[in-house]
Amino acid sequence: MHHIQGNNRNQMSFFAPENLVAKNSWARLVDLFVDSLPLKELGFKHVDLREEGRPPYNPGLMLKLYMYGYKHGVRTSRKLEHACKVNVELWWLLEELKPSARAILYFRNENKKAFKQAFRYFVLVCKDWGLIDGDVIAVDSFKIRAQNSLKNNFNQKKIDRHKNYIDKKVEEYEKQLETEEEDENKHKIEDKISKHKAQKEKYEKIEEDLEQSGESQISLTDKDAKSVVLHRNIVNVGYNIQAASDSKYKLFVTNDTGDVNDTQALEAIASECKEILDKETMTVLADKGYNTGKQLQKCKDNNIITYVSPKESSSPNNGFFNIEVFKYNSKDDTIICPANQVLTTNGSYYKKNNYRVKHYKTKACKNCNIRNRCTKNKNGRLIERSEYQDVIEENKQRVESNPDYYRQRQQITEHQFGTLKRQWGFTFTLMKGKKNVLSEVNLYFLIYNLTRTMSILGQKELKRRLKTLFLYFSCWIGLIKDILETSNSFYVETNIYNNKIKYNLLALCRAEN
Repeated sequence: MHHIQGNNRNQMSFFAPENLVAKNSWARLVDLFVDSLPLKELGFKHVDLREEGRPPYNPGLMLKLYMYGYKHGVRTSRKLEHACKVNVELWWLLEELKPSARAILYFRNENKKAFKQAFRYFVLVCKDWGLIDGDVIAVDSFKIRAQNSLKNNFNQKKIDRHKNYIDKKVEEYEKQLETEEEDENKHKIEDKISKHKAQKEKYEKIEEDLEQSGESQISLTDKDAKSVVLHRNIVNVGYNIQAASDSKYKLFVTNDTGDVNDTQALEAIASECKEILDKETMTVLADKGYNTGKQLQKCKDNNIITYVSPKESSSPNNGFFNIEVFKYNSKDDTIICPANQVLTTNGSYYKKNNYRVKHYKTKACKNCNIRNRCTKNKNGRLIERSEYQDVIEENKQRVESNPDYYRQRQQITEHQFGTLKRQWGFTFTLMKGKKNVLSEVNLYFLIYNLTRTMSILGQKELKRRLKTLFLYFSCWIGLIKDILETSNSFYVETNIYNNKIKYNLLALCRAEN
């Protein structure tokens, strides 16, 4: 009995890379997909060549490398360089080219806008294929760590704490200096004092930068990164990634990143989805973190129907009547209290936080027989009503009357985030700055949509459609350009990632029928 025997390492072998790659390999799908993209129109650099200078790598090959690497958790330029040398699928995919880490890195830095365009373009292709309808969109967020440590993130409270500590230490050293007699020790103490004063100047400069920024916090390594709660009250510096997904097949539609929480994000991302998919009206589902009156009102004004989980009342649970038992009469703009008394308003709005409220009260509180169950205020109970209360109550009624409809939100978004973070390891970003970070997000979302589309259509059908796209763009794009330049009847201006493309790319994508 012997172990399974391998081949002699010194034995010469002849093989073709084509024979080393399985027919259903991800590399083959990526190869076909990238070949079907109109790279120049999407903004990729170096599609056109110059006669002088060293020729660049084909941007299509570099995009294939990134899509293959990110899908398999290989993200850094040096690891991608190493993979090009040892991975037989990459030998086949890159036609045995082995770009350096620097060339790989430069490609990502130069094409961050093009990554976004490629993702948006494929969203429109999926819409054209009937995989995205845009009737119901779910919005949610997930957080990733940034290239900025927590110690290099500051708010005013943290700066004050460091300055106060330095002041105390300097005061201690100065007292030691007064009692110290040996010159050598005096010099050591003076050096410590100088060192601490220099540190204080550094914090004062950070404080000045924080004040000029107008933000509540500042990061030194990555200016756009913020201190966020990742999970279970664990705080780190990172980004809060907003994502919108279509309900039909759970495909990503758009993304963004901004504030550390979701309170001001709903309308912007929902409106972007509406614009991308060219919808007159749209329904958006979101959790209670997005529930703010101003955002709900903006969505309503933009013809977006919201199903956002209602927030619990912020009224203190102090044993008095809850605010919900006070009934509002919209016809008379009055409120009826539990004692059936009418609370009126003078019609004026008063500023409270980031919104306005009206005040409602009644003189009947003074002689009310259930006053002790309502308030201890000698002037009676004062009820505040937000200027957005109507739209908040409309949203709440929709959610409570259609609980199963709202529960679609979790089904639409949670699985994608699990795939990105658990399976593909997208828990941190390699980039600095919002635009650069979003280039990684767009690349991941593009890969996810492609893999998801393969699951929906099947690999065979998806390849057939991609081959049709490739034929259209390779054979007819020049002819279509000429037609569009001479005939207004064919002219359609399509906005893809804020780039005005003077012909409709999707007109060429109607591969079916």
